[in-house]
Amino acid sequence: MFFSSTNPKFEILRAKDNQYYFVLKAPNGEIIATSETYTTKENCKNGINSVIVNAPKATVVDYSSL
Repeated sequence: MFFSSTNPKFEILRAKDNQYYFVLKAPNGEIIATSETYTTKENCKNGINSVIVNAPKATVVDYSSL
């Protein structure tokens, strides 16, 4: 399913085990993040809201040079 967009978007999907998860897509449709799985759609939506609220406050910690 492809929708053109000028904004990033969250998509809620179902895994093979019937649990819910979300992906965050860039405006070009590329997946830039995938969540863990959730047993309910409500918990999945709560996960999306947590990313929306907490990501702008997150710092970058680079362990790649250790």
